[in-house]
Amino acid sequence: MAVLVGKQAPDFTAAAVLPDGEIVENFNLRSYLNGSYGLVFFYPLDFTFVCPSEILAYSNRVPKFEELNVKVVAVSVDSQFTHAAWRNTAPKDGGLGPVKFPMVADMTKQIARDYDVLIEKDGVALRGTFLIDREGVVRHQLVNDLPLGRNADEALRMADALQFHEEHGEVCPAGWQKGQEGMQADAKGVARYLGEHAEAL
Repeated sequence: MAVLVGKQAPDFTAAAVLPDGEIVENFNLRSYLNGSYGLVFFYPLDFTFVCPSEILAYSNRVPKFEELNVKVVAVSVDSQFTHAAWRNTAPKDGGLGPVKFPMVADMTKQIARDYDVLIEKDGVALRGTFLIDREGVVRHQLVNDLPLGRNADEALRMADALQFHEEHGEVCPAGWQKGQEGMQADAKGVARYLGEHAEAL
């Protein structure tokens, strides 16, 4: 599997359903992000099982992502029309209801290939998540197998950590949470941090 961290996020143009329900044929990732941070996540299929729980978890946290200037984008191999039908189905009936971010139709499966999350024999994507900085560079990636749902709060934590590092120049130790101190990236800094926090890690 390709490691995209440190590389430009593959750009793409494809059909998508926007948060207001409009279907567009030429949604472009780079234009949509337009200098914002991005969180692009792949999921296997519409109208399945783990997927709606993840999509709703991300959608419910969109206000928090917006506070961090992070734009969320979902991608699967389904058509834009299937995305729309799923959004028009209530959660109590196995649907999503309105989702607060674009849902991209990767009908050719090329986007999943470019991000190296496509299971070729099954024709669906693994649960890949990619955090993109304001320069379009992937700074964090996580790929889960199909049965394993993601933690949307961890995606927020990673966005917080990236922005903390950008602002302060310090690195974020294990389990770092917003509001906690970072670490100077040198021998003195790690010794000081571990001297105060080693037993709590």
